Amino acid sequence: MSKTQLTQKGFDDLKIEYQDLLKSKKPKAIDRLSKARSMGDLSENSEYAAAKEELAFVEGRVREIEGILNNAEVIKNDHISGQVQVGSSVTLETNGKSELFQIVGEFEADPMNKKLSQNSPIGQALINKKMGDLIEVTIPAGKVQYKIVEIK
Repeated sequence: MSKTQLTQKGFDDLKIEYQDLLKSKKPKAIDRLSKARSMGDLSENSEYAAAKEELAFVEGRVREIEGILNNAEVIKNDHISGQVQVGSSVTLETNGKSELFQIVGEFEADPMNKKLSQNSPIGQALINKKMGDLIEVTIPAGKVQYKIVEIK
């Protein structure tokens, strides 16, 4: 099994979420389930069903994060190579407009916040490219050409 690549921030954020799940959300979900169970007939108790579902979700997320953290490879981007790597912040220019993106591991991807997975079409096109390089990416609207303006 290959390692799950994460930036240091992504790794730290997952550890924080994990601790929050264990110390806050799971105990609250258990307490909610216990209170719902005490309300009587479980077959018609929608609060019990909802509490049980919430606890199952929390426990599933705990297991998922444990798996990610146990298999994580924290990428240290030294910025020395001058090439785009996981952890790089890249300013791209297209049609006279500039946009800043961060290249992250797939579990950190958040396109709405300009965090692109290294496995996304743009991420794949950027990996190992240098400042000044042109890349062309096929997106649903067609082909778009980007120029790498800055790498941090």
